Amino acid sequence: MMGLCLTSYARWSPKVWRSLLALGLLAGLLGATVLAPAAHADALANEINTVARQWANYKYLSKSVDEQRVKMAQLNEQTRALVQRYPGRVEPMIWDGIVTSERASLTWGMKALGFANAARDEMLVAERMDPTALDAGAQTVLGVLYYRVPGFPLAWGDPKVARAYLESAVRNAPYGRDAHYFYADFLYEQGEYARAEQVLLRALQLPSHPERPLWDQMFPRVMQGLLQRVRAKM
Repeated sequence: MMGLCLTSYARWSPKVWRSLLALGLLAGLLGATVLAPAAHADALANEINTVARQWANYKYLSKSVDEQRVKMAQLNEQTRALVQRYPGRVEPMIWDGIVTSERASLTWGMKALGFANAARDEMLVAERMDPTALDAGAQTVLGVLYYRVPGFPLAWGDPKVARAYLESAVRNAPYGRDAHYFYADFLYEQGEYARAEQVLLRALQLPSHPERPLWDQMFPRVMQGLLQRVRAKM
């Protein structure tokens, strides 16, 4: 069975695996219930915002996929250190999963699946800890993973599971742009164009994040691009 699986993975081209996730995630403002002293919480919030800005810079300003791959690997080391430095806090875990997922989208084959597996396992723990943290960040990541990763017999992707996570994310983050965007992207992939348009129009009206200027500049363009593709199918 293992030999069959490896042969199957070999047939997936680099292009397919690079489009595996296309996560593009950036969580919203740190909004989870404060469980630690204020100074500790402020330090964590500052470090999370720093990671978010670095992620956007590496994603949008890298000159090549190779450069992006190296920088995301370095950022992943930072997020793993954050998880260790703030045990019991879900926010570093979510960002570690986001960066790990991004690394999956920059490679292919078994290596991509390894990153996807790691991100999924971490997000399952984070989602149980707090499904609402960072604008339902864990549920959004899980939803994207389950509809971007190939299904059986290649891997474990499942559109039914993806739908459940993304619908829950939108309920738990009514003002979360990421949850709405990726739910709309999922609906587009499922051929549900009218509903996808409705969700995207809602997403475009949601509050921005001026403290993250690059992401604030790029994300509306991403949403408008998806809206154009949706309307071309209607």
